[in-house]
Amino acid sequence: MNNQNHAFSTRAIHDGQAPDPRTGAVNVPLYLSSTYQLEGIEKHRGWEYSRVSNPTRDAVEICLASLEGGATGHAFASGMAAIAALVTMLKVGDHVICGDNVYGGTTRLFTQVIPHHGIEFSFVDTSNPENVCRAIRPTTKLVHIETPTNPLMTLTDIRAVANICHEHGIPPGIPLSVDNTFMSPWFQRPIELGADIVMHSTTKFLNGHSDGLGGILVTTRPDLAEQFRFVQKCTGGILSPFESWLVLRGVKTLAVRMRQHDENGRRVAAYLAKHPKVSRVLYPGLATHPQYELAKCQMHGFGSMIAFEVGSRANADKLLQSVRVITNGESLGGVESLISHSATTTHAALPQETRDRIGITEGLVRISVGIEDIADILADLDQALAAI
Repeated sequence: MNNQNHAFSTRAIHDGQAPDPRTGAVNVPLYLSSTYQLEGIEKHRGWEYSRVSNPTRDAVEICLASLEGGATGHAFASGMAAIAALVTMLKVGDHVICGDNVYGGTTRLFTQVIPHHGIEFSFVDTSNPENVCRAIRPTTKLVHIETPTNPLMTLTDIRAVANICHEHGIPPGIPLSVDNTFMSPWFQRPIELGADIVMHSTTKFLNGHSDGLGGILVTTRPDLAEQFRFVQKCTGGILSPFESWLVLRGVKTLAVRMRQHDENGRRVAAYLAKHPKVSRVLYPGLATHPQYELAKCQMHGFGSMIAFEVGSRANADKLLQSVRVITNGESLGGVESLISHSATTTHAALPQETRDRIGITEGLVRISVGIEDIADILADLDQALAAI
């Protein structure tokens, strides 16, 4: 079953996940076979070898492509493996434009690994689309943005950047890739706004239970789909059957989880905005956010990712040591609330001067608000902030 006429929640539960024809099982079986019986020379039932394709991985790729409104999905062993696949097919002399405030692991890959292969990168503030336009060269082959950004929650106008990309390069234009991990397809669907590729760390909201690593690329373009399949086959950094099954398990409840994440996130942001020990709150759902109007236009909710300033590294350390319901942990998107110090975790790979320039201070804390009872989350924040 794969029907774009059905609503999001229905597709999350059913697309790519028809009952097993042999047993009637309503969950996609966990196919742990590495190889498959062939029916003759170049004759098979759709699968030959699990690095190339696997029925459980096929199911999650179909489902996530449906939720993002793309044509094909391509699942990888981690979010970083998916990001690496974006640039694997580029060649010496090609140029990539990337946002200057993206996940630290993306910046590390794009500054310390991929340039060794002769690929050039420009890092720009994509919140102003004109910066993207000015950075385009004849050799530009990809634009990659993150919106909202990690951890500063800065937005980029996806439609505006998509229009710029498609006006340049060989038709149909320079591919635009959007990291949609923070929002999930429930709150934001970049393809509907003109993006060619959507990337997720499935480890986060799509899985939702902090128990599996993964990444996905969803695209609308057949030429890119062919490239991503080739990268999966050649490099082998594919999502395992078990991790695929975990994502399928998680995505069934994506809509109900994200509604609660959003409700709790708004409450926490409002609480922090009034707290005397918090000098700055970065959350697109606050009317004080400089891109609040854009958030309302291109997102269907504000989610549960918040960054806030407590003044110093010592204050941040005291806060993180004092939480009891909230967990001091580096990831995000799980049912449990997680809090972390960006400068020493997700963005530790960035030089100090880069962190200073973009605004990742020693007092900046990021919280992924979970779906626990909101009264318990707020009470925990209250007592932890009191310890500063």
